[in-house]
Amino acid sequence: MNDDQRTRNGILSSSFIIHRSSFVRSLLAWFRSHARRLPWRLNPSPYAVWVSEVMLQQTQVDAVIPFYERFLHAFPTVEKLARAPAEKVLKLWSGLGYYRRASHLHAAAKAIVARFGGRFPSDYQAARSLPGVGDYTARAVLSIAYALPYAVLDGNVARVVARLRTIEGHANQPGFRSAVTHELELLLSRRRPGDFNQALMELGQTVCLPRAPLCVNCPLNGWCQARRLDRQESYPLPRPRRATEKAHLAVAILRREGPPAGPGVGPFVAPSVAMVRGLDDGLLVDLWNFPAAFGSSAQDARRRLQAKLESVLGAPVSIGQPLGDVRHGITYRSIQARLYQVESVESVHSAEPGEPSGPNGNAGKRALRWFPIDKLAASAVSQLARKIAAAIE
Repeated sequence: MNDDQRTRNGILSSSFIIHRSSFVRSLLAWFRSHARRLPWRLNPSPYAVWVSEVMLQQTQVDAVIPFYERFLHAFPTVEKLARAPAEKVLKLWSGLGYYRRASHLHAAAKAIVARFGGRFPSDYQAARSLPGVGDYTARAVLSIAYALPYAVLDGNVARVVARLRTIEGHANQPGFRSAVTHELELLLSRRRPGDFNQALMELGQTVCLPRAPLCVNCPLNGWCQARRLDRQESYPLPRPRRATEKAHLAVAILRREGPPAGPGVGPFVAPSVAMVRGLDDGLLVDLWNFPAAFGSSAQDARRRLQAKLESVLGAPVSIGQPLGDVRHGITYRSIQARLYQVESVESVHSAEPGEPSGPNGNAGKRALRWFPIDKLAASAVSQLARKIAAAIE
């Protein structure tokens, strides 16, 4: 940014300070009339706000609502979350994605109970000391739940401010984020920071859209520099995306038919499938998945899967012909998962459903577990595992 740009931005910022009160009044009046009735807004306790903010990271509002409601029903207080088994927390998170968030939430709940008397801390540094609580989450909770004057910057807010002030660049550039943060701090309502932050987020989610923004419905259109120039979609620049990488995954289906169920229950207990913690390559480490291995090609993945299974089971395995393929995306990976029926040693087949299994207490004892296939939906399994289960059923 050159001296002329700094001067011009300073003048524009000064003019915003002069009119900030009318700007804030317009924004908050719009929010009162148009705010969606989201469940976390009905209960803006520090705990409820914190859970919602963690769930909303990189996830759309509509997708979060049912998970949030189930989670708060199961864990209505931070104490109940802290006491819950990790498996139960992950079950309720399963399907929401970015599962490390659930593990951090659980660990932070324990820390809040142990160190802060069961209440999310109102001090910024104390909040940042909790597992998984970064700058954004701390600011959001402190402003919304405690009405402390912290501005919150997310992608929606950055888009609104960038258009208001015609700030060049994209969200991955430190200079862009610094310029947006500076303007945001000037605009922030010190009296109602929580409503101000939520209003800007709401505006970005529902009106100031990335494409075809609904400018005629915007309460801030009189202040918007990009609209005056008729260049709304030029701000901000799109964030560069990592190129999608194709990934080959070989997946083992170790299946066991259930025994007869007995009188009055039905002819058979549902079949069970073997699962392991994690996928491969450090992915989905907290969730149960079908045994699998990545490779540079389908053949390489199959070879790696066989070696992995024999290491886990401590015995030879026989991998059959492919049963079919399942496609799935995780971050930048476009995964083509090829499913294989696997014949294995008798000692694995003798394990009880839901219990670890493996020959003679070896590594498989710690790694492999049988799940009734009709119970997978209620278990802490990954979305990929759900797709695979649907395919083999």
